Order: sequence, then structure tokens, then C-alpha cells
Amino acid sequence: MIVLDASLLIAFFRATDVHHARARAIMETGEPTAASAITVAEFLVGPARTGREAQAQHALQKLRVATVPIAAEDPLGLAVLRTQTGLRLPDCCVLSAAQAVRADTIATFDERLATVARARGLAVA
Repeated sequence: MIVLDASLLIAFFRATDVHHARARAIMETGEPTAASAITVAEFLVGPARTGREAQAQHALQKLRVATVPIAAEDPLGLAVLRTQTGLRLPDCCVLSAAQAVRADTIATFDERLATVARARGLAVA
């Protein structure tokens, strides 16, 4: 299972993104993928600005990107993770989702998130 960051999703769907080819390669591995509900919301901001949120949601479903919900007990864990790592809350949601689904890999183009993920024993695609 690979847990996706918004940077990966944005790059995958934007052909002009500098990371597009790498994002495609990651998505085409055939590995199951998931993303935090917050990550999905973060990704959907761009399409929502142009009235394409329904198309973007459909594309995620077609790719079989599972959405990892935020559980009632997650806010405290996210707050602690944020204080421990100094990461932005959306990045903490990526790590939390990886833990929730017992993923061993995250996919991100954010170097800070990648560094923290590696330090916590996760592989970074």
C-alpha cells in the first residue's frame, strides 16, 4: 500500500508539472493506493476552483485511490505528530493515514515530509 500526498496527486493530473512523469510511474506500479481525506480535500481545491471537482473525484475513484477517513480519535494524535515533527497539518495527515492502513510507503514530492517519513521508518516513492 502506498499512501499518497497531495503533491503526487497534483503532479499526476497536471501534465505540465515538473514531477508528472515520476507521478505517473508511481501510479502505474499497480500497488494499491490510499490518501487521507484531508489530502483528497487538498487535491480537490484546484479542480473545485474551475468547477471540475466531480470529474476529479471520479478520476480518483477510477484510479482506485482509497480515502482514509479521519477518525474521532485522530485529532489528538495529529496534534502530537505536528508538535513532534514540525510538519504542516496536511503532511501529518499523510503520516497518520500511512499508520492507519499499515502502509510501508508514502509518495510525495515534499522533501520535508519525505525526510520525516524516512526517519519514521517509511519508504518514500
